[in-house]
Amino acid sequence: MVVYLGLVIWPFLQAVYYSLTDWGGFSNTMNFVGLSNYRYIFTDGIFPLAVRNNIILAILVPLITVILSFVLATMVTVGGSSTGAVRGLAGSSFYRIVSFFPYTIPAIVIGVIWAQIYDPSKGMLNGVLTHVPLIGKHFDSFAWLGEVKSAMPASIFVIIWGFVGFYMVLFVAAIKGIPAELYDAARIDGAGRLRTMWSVTLPMVRETVQTAYVYLGVVALDAFVYMAALNPTGGPNNSTLTMSQDLFKTAFAQDQFGKACAMGVVLAVVTLVFAALVFGVNKLISRREGV
Repeated sequence: MVVYLGLVIWPFLQAVYYSLTDWGGFSNTMNFVGLSNYRYIFTDGIFPLAVRNNIILAILVPLITVILSFVLATMVTVGGSSTGAVRGLAGSSFYRIVSFFPYTIPAIVIGVIWAQIYDPSKGMLNGVLTHVPLIGKHFDSFAWLGEVKSAMPASIFVIIWGFVGFYMVLFVAAIKGIPAELYDAARIDGAGRLRTMWSVTLPMVRETVQTAYVYLGVVALDAFVYMAALNPTGGPNNSTLTMSQDLFKTAFAQDQFGKACAMGVVLAVVTLVFAALVFGVNKLISRREGV
């Protein structure tokens, strides 16, 4: 508790105090300015856009990653033949290893690799798509990270690609803990694969799904490493700018640590609200189902 208070709670309280001052970060002097920093960051036109981008990430990244990971985990554990013992698809061990591989790569490396893949002139993606009949001409020097309509979806795909394998393995471990008798009973009752996944597997691993969703939401609300590697300047018209990127620029490029701390406090509050919503929705669903 002492370590937690000293390394987590106290620095956060310091950040709250600094957010109420005009501290430059590299001086001993600071003047109390009240809520001026908060008024400024919400009226400068850039930080609200970053908040919007983070909310988009917090909605899409956990939702798509959890759904995709859960479906893949179900396939490799209980998605095999509908007769005989409950088992996954043939070669499921191979699929688990291959899908987990991206998670072993550091986030900054993933960002750099995909920035090269998305390169409009020499990237592998355009190199492949330009040879596809009928649609190839549309991808000649197409700037995936330089167009407003594609920059955010392309960035979201990279984050999902980096995490889906890990959460698939996490769900596999949870699903393997479900008694096989439940699946046998579902088969006897005539439940198909989708019905079994929805009515047997999901309720039994709900706590794991909740934990994964919260963690992925925290990752999405930060996403600094991925976005800094893919689009260091925030993308076209700041379409991929995140709160953490704006915070970093404000603190270390503009020497305005007071405003940066205000951004950090807002980011922390948004993260806590997101976690509370996930836990609240999960608890509400559990009550309705009588769990």
